[in-house]
Amino acid sequence: MSDEFDQEKIELVMALRKQGISDKNVLAALERVPRETFINTSFRRQAYEDHALPIECGQTISQPFIVAYMTEKLEVGDRMKALEVGTGSGYQAAVLSRLCRRVYTVERYRTLLRDAVRRFEALHLHNITSKVADGNEGWPEQAPFDRIIVTAAASDVPQKLVEQLKIGGIMVLPVAVPGSRGVQNLVRIIRTEEGVIREDLMPVRFVPLVAGVARES
Repeated sequence: MSDEFDQEKIELVMALRKQGISDKNVLAALERVPRETFINTSFRRQAYEDHALPIECGQTISQPFIVAYMTEKLEVGDRMKALEVGTGSGYQAAVLSRLCRRVYTVERYRTLLRDAVRRFEALHLHNITSKVADGNEGWPEQAPFDRIIVTAAASDVPQKLVEQLKIGGIMVLPVAVPGSRGVQNLVRIIRTEEGVIREDLMPVRFVPLVAGVARES
């Protein structure tokens, strides 16, 4: 890979540490994944600025701090199997692929998934499996999962995704606040024998989690 962004990448990792990201494995994963690969050419110079950027199909690539924070809250181990709902550019899946054994990722836009798969192949990320599907349904054929991450805001915690978690498994996702206008909270769910433990983490802003597979022209 090019050394073009080395200094910007170092500065971003230092900034993430100052913002409270302390998991060395997560920081190392972000350092190893070239964010510029997942960004449209017109925004490439902003690859290591700490904000979200637009991608195709009206979607976004998340702010690096949010990627780091959600990943840290997942507490991923190297022998785990993770599900990502909302492949988008593929950046979050690429980060997860550096931390766990296998990543399964689903995306409702065929265009986005096709481009993401090309990026995975170019970076030799062979532990990512993907498909076009309704993210609300998860990936039942591959369940149960140790970890689930959702990168679009649900109106409530999807029960089908909870059911695809192992007992003791963790899911991190944005959830709309009932009765509010666009307010969302990042939520961590831990599945237990008795049900779930829910922890509200911080306010966020994500695109909505939409049912079905997108129709594209």
